[in-house]
Amino acid sequence: MPAFLHVLASALARVQQTSINTFFSAGSTFSLASLFSALVIAVVAVSVARLRRRGRLSFRLLVRALWPRRAVLGASGKADLGFFFLNTFSAGGLISWGLLSQAQFSAWTVAGLTGAFGHARWTVSSFDAALANTALVFLAYDLGYWIDHWLSHNVPCLWEIHKVHHTAEALSPLTNFRVHPLESLKFYNIAALFTGAANGLVVYATGSTPGHIGLLGADIGVVAFMFTLAHLQHTHVWLSFRGWLGRLLLSPAHHQIHHSADVRHFGCNLGSALAVWDLLFGTLYVPAAQREALTFGVAGATEAAHTVTGSLITPMVEAARVLIRPWASLARRQPQTS
Repeated sequence: MPAFLHVLASALARVQQTSINTFFSAGSTFSLASLFSALVIAVVAVSVARLRRRGRLSFRLLVRALWPRRAVLGASGKADLGFFFLNTFSAGGLISWGLLSQAQFSAWTVAGLTGAFGHARWTVSSFDAALANTALVFLAYDLGYWIDHWLSHNVPCLWEIHKVHHTAEALSPLTNFRVHPLESLKFYNIAALFTGAANGLVVYATGSTPGHIGLLGADIGVVAFMFTLAHLQHTHVWLSFRGWLGRLLLSPAHHQIHHSADVRHFGCNLGSALAVWDLLFGTLYVPAAQREALTFGVAGATEAAHTVTGSLITPMVEAARVLIRPWASLARRQPQTS
């Protein structure tokens, strides 16, 4: 087979395998099964809310509520689709050189704990070890997500990269993929650090390599989140958790508040699934039961934010400018020597 055809065949095989993993794996962030589950929940939520207000319910109204025209046909929606293809089929290979794995951080954690405290002598069953591993890794992931997200909103150069996600003016499940590759590089390493440390703690304590409590071939926590709340966080479906539940879990309305262009909402609700970190660190905003009037996007953003240049190149230029500015100012303040 000619070299060109061999390369083409390999590329097509990778695309095919990625497509299968993306659309049919239970633990995928975009599986067809989890999307259908989210759709059912959304239809029920919109229907109940409409009927409670004694409003008219029709198929056209449901379609308009679930898929706002601007989310599908607008420049923002088209950019989301572009990011979906970029981050699903291309960006992973481009940034993999800079990624550290959960296994590496786990091994380092075990080595550090063993060096500091010696070998642990706890004896637990394989089920208990798997249960502890599943729970701790889930908590660690969500904490790592919160810390990564806090840094993205509070470190100016990181905000220039993260801002790409917030320039979405209409939300859909595809908005979850609206992430700059450099942001993914940062996030995956932070997530690996926290989940690897959690896994390493369980490995050290049990003296074995624990598994996970699974469902449909994937981690049960991931499956539960993906089949219930994950897709709805980036929609216009107002499903709000109140009271103790709103302080435990981040509902879709919580995350829609996070995407609000209102300055009052900036930097709130930074967690992934759990609200406990936002509650603990003072960034929790519990939404009202009834829909709040929100405008999504970033103040001052233009249509250029949805272009290839505006969403991929400009953020890196602006981030570099933020990094260079203090040094340039310092150089200008230095006394001149003759």
